[in-house]
Amino acid sequence: MDIPPTRPLDVEIDKLTNSIENAITGEVFDTSVVLMTLAHEKQIKKRDWYFDWKKELKDISKQTYKLTTINNPTIIQGLLSLEDKGDHVFMHLLESATFNKGKAKVYVGVPGNLVAYACKVAFEKGYDGFISFVSKTVLRQHYQQTLGAKVLFGDTMIIDTPEAMKLINRYFKNTYL
Repeated sequence: MDIPPTRPLDVEIDKLTNSIENAITGEVFDTSVVLMTLAHEKQIKKRDWYFDWKKELKDISKQTYKLTTINNPTIIQGLLSLEDKGDHVFMHLLESATFNKGKAKVYVGVPGNLVAYACKVAFEKGYDGFISFVSKTVLRQHYQQTLGAKVLFGDTMIIDTPEAMKLINRYFKNTYL
């Protein structure tokens, strides 16, 4: 596996849920993850994001996905940038919308949902669910504990088949896996 020229993931997995949950009431909302194109660029409101997602959309080596609730597909809860590496899927960026961060967040479970989706894509591509990403050093142990990720080398981490299956089965119960 090559060392990807990317910034480390620094998103905290707040809770592994079965979808996303309202942080106050615990109400569960079914979600949808959809591939975005440049035509969807206007859906990304700069105020809701730290990263430059329009740049990700323009990079032809990457695919950008949005997470929404089924009942409200116009509000993006989180974004994910993936690259097909030929033998696994690499997560470049993963971000919850600003309203899903911090103590006043609206929903929990957004990052876990997006990681599970990356694993699902890796299965669909025939990579047995293998994904990799670069972690901030301080979050390596967190990703090991919450996602079952393993250190490949340095700050590069992987999620392998058994752990990918667990995440997919949690978030995507109606899949073929």
